[in-house]
Order: sequence, then C-alpha cells, then structure tokens
Amino acid sequence: MTTPAKLYGRELSTYDEVDVDELLAKLSQEELTMLAKEVDPDDNFLPPSQRNNYACEKDPTGPLNRKKLIEHINKQALETPDRPEVKPFVPGVIRGKKWIPPPPPEKVRDAEEQITIDLGDEYEQALGTASQEEIIDLAAILGFHSMMNQDQYHASLLNKGQPVGLGWDGITKATKQKVYPMDPPNDVDPDKSIDRVKENDQTFLDLNWNNIKNISDEKFEKLFEALKTNTHLEVVSLVNVGLNDRTAALLADALQANTSLRVVNVETNFISPAGVVQLVRALLATTCVEEFRASNQRSQVLGNKTEMEITRLVEQNPTLLRLGLHLEYSDARHRVASHLQRNIDRNCRLQKRASVSLSLRLPRGRPPAVGVDSSLLDFSLTPPSADTLTPTSDRRVLDKPIVGTDSLSDDKSLAGAQKGNFVMAEPPDINPEPHSTPTTPEPEWRLEL
Repeated sequence: MTTPAKLYGRELSTYDEVDVDELLAKLSQEELTMLAKEVDPDDNFLPPSQRNNYACEKDPTGPLNRKKLIEHINKQALETPDRPEVKPFVPGVIRGKKWIPPPPPEKVRDAEEQITIDLGDEYEQALGTASQEEIIDLAAILGFHSMMNQDQYHASLLNKGQPVGLGWDGITKATKQKVYPMDPPNDVDPDKSIDRVKENDQTFLDLNWNNIKNISDEKFEKLFEALKTNTHLEVVSLVNVGLNDRTAALLADALQANTSLRVVNVETNFISPAGVVQLVRALLATTCVEEFRASNQRSQVLGNKTEMEITRLVEQNPTLLRLGLHLEYSDARHRVASHLQRNIDRNCRLQKRASVSLSLRLPRGRPPAVGVDSSLLDFSLTPPSADTLTPTSDRRVLDKPIVGTDSLSDDKSLAGAQKGNFVMAEPPDINPEPHSTPTTPEPEWRLEL
C-alpha cells in the first residue's frame, strides 16, 4: 500500500479547496518578489526579463547599441591582464607533477599473461617471419577491422599494396578527393528543337533541355503545343529548366494528346505537389509513357493526401514501369512498388508471347540431309517445278508412287520431284504407342547422290 503524498506535513487533497488568488492577495510586495525568485512560471509568452531570477534595479542609460557593447567587451578582454604563471614555460621542462597512470589490477594482469594460443610450429614460424604488411592483409581477411584503418583495409582487399608510412601506429590522413571535370554546358538550341518537333522529324527521338537557363514561357508553350501532334519523339528531358505550375499544366495537356512519348523527366524544377498530381493524372490518358520522373521539386514533402492521390493514380495506370518520386509514407511506397512490379511482369509476358507468335509465323525449311554439304545443294527449300531441267548425272528414283503432301499438292511439283534430286525414304518401323492402331506415316524426303 502506497502512502499518499504530503506537502508541509499535510496531504495534497487538503489543498484542493484553497483559493490561490486569495492567498496571493494577502502577500506583500517583498514576499511576492521572493516567491517569484523561487518559482519558474514556465510560460513562453512571458519575456525573459520576467522569467529569470535576476532583477536589475538600475535605470537604463539609453537604448541598446549592440556594436558598442561588443567593442566594450573586446576592449575589456584585451585590457584584462593574464594570470601570472608561477613557473615560466621552458620547452622540454615539465611543470608541476607529472601524471602517472595507476598500475592495472593484479587479476587483469594475470589474465593477460595466462592467455596463450598454441598455433603449432608451422603457423608460429609463418607469423613470426611475416612482415607488417602481410599481417595487415591477414587481419583484413579475417575481418579484424578494429586493428587497422580504412585505407589499410581497402588496400588489402583490392591487393593494391599497403600505403607508405601507415603501419600499426600510423596516422590515417584524409583521402584526397577525386577531381572530376565539370560537365560541358548544354549546347542544344531550343528554337531548332521546337522546329524539329513541329516538323515531326522521324530522326528526332530524344529532346534534352537539361540545365538550360532562362528559357521563356513562350518557348515552353510552343514546345508543348508541338508535342500534341508529334508521333516520333520518345524521350523528353526537362531537368532544371525552371518549370512552374503553369507550364506543368501545359505539359499535362500535351501528354494527354501525345501517343509516342515513353520517358518524361521533369526533375529539379519549381512544380508544386498539386502540379505533380496533375502530371501523374495526365499519364492515364496515354498508354505509351513507361517512365516518369518528377523528384526534387519546390516542395520536398508532398504530404499524406498528395501521396495517397498519386498512389491511387499509379495503381490505375497499366503501362507505367518506372516512377521517380520521393514518397515519405511506407504505405504509398509499398503500393506503388508492387503495382510497378506487376506492370513489369505483364510487359515481360506480352513480349514473350509476341516473340513466340512471330516465330510461329516465320516459314520453316527442312534441314539438309546428313552427310551432305549444304553449299552443294543449289536449289531452294521447295521441290523444283516441272520446268526445271533435270541433271544429267545418274540418280536412282524409287518406282513407288509418291504420296502428295502439303508442299507437293500440284501435279507439276510431283513430276518435278520425281525428276529431281528427291527420292522416297522408308520411315522406321517405330510405334510410340504400341496399344494404338498404327497409322500410315507421311513420306520423308531425302537427297541421294
């Protein structure tokens, strides 16, 4: 059983009916000042001068001049003399008492002396004669990261040789940064690009205006108006070109009318979350855009409502395969990733079916006879016609009647086959289903020299 809390020997419940305002009215000014020093009001709306315990009774000498106050503090610091040293500094001379670390306890010292590992004569000899670089490489292989620095670890893994001057007691210095050349400026002429888009140039497939500064809104209007009727452009990249909500709305209208774009990239611009939602909604009207990127905009955080709306629109899009957006909420990220993966799997299945159907439609020819060089066969895959001249060399043809097939349906083809290089071959007497009624096998053609 817990005891009730008490204040000044009385339980707290006895103070519930006490009127605080009445008690404060009975206090004098000195008592109120003492009470204010002991109690922190914890009110952010009160100025700091009323919340702290320091109470300055002096009258202000004038308005605060920050510059003069800093100059006075610096002057006072410079004029204040340093504390005199009891013993002057002399290089190499220890002033005062030198600190000596206490000796380790006997138990710890005995434990360190008792830890011995018997590795065998062969391993002890190998480790005893190993150099410092070899021991560092061995420590890196065994994963003893605390025994070496980062440069030594990476040099051991990549077999580049240990850095000069870095041993067990070496000091690791900062790795020098690699200097990469600056990217060349984008020398694409926007006016020429707009003209090629208007003309629907078949060879113009990629529009790249990345990092081009000071592009006017009129040029964006001309470009997006030309995109509505273009049927060959596939990639539009407008990164860091100063797009805003007004131009993004024009781009959304162009996306709804275009039927050839596959990649749209509008990263690093000044599009608001509502503009991003409008662009994603425009992708539902077209069935060709496979990749859309719009990250790093004016607002870094889209918000829960905007992310859920984008997720709903993406789940309705059956053709989008890649989406470049930073989604903060895990639910939106998971749903978008799952839907994009389903779209990718569906796209792979459709491509496989298309390739299979295309291979079935292609004509198939019979392979050449075994043991005969195909370069010697100077005829097409179909049997020769009746008008083809028969070679004068002797060839044996079976006197049996030739049964017509699909490729030898007419009489001319049959006569040409009898006079040409083809003879009937007897099929092997193999019945894969011994319990079934044997059927008459189709004749097989072969070349006989």
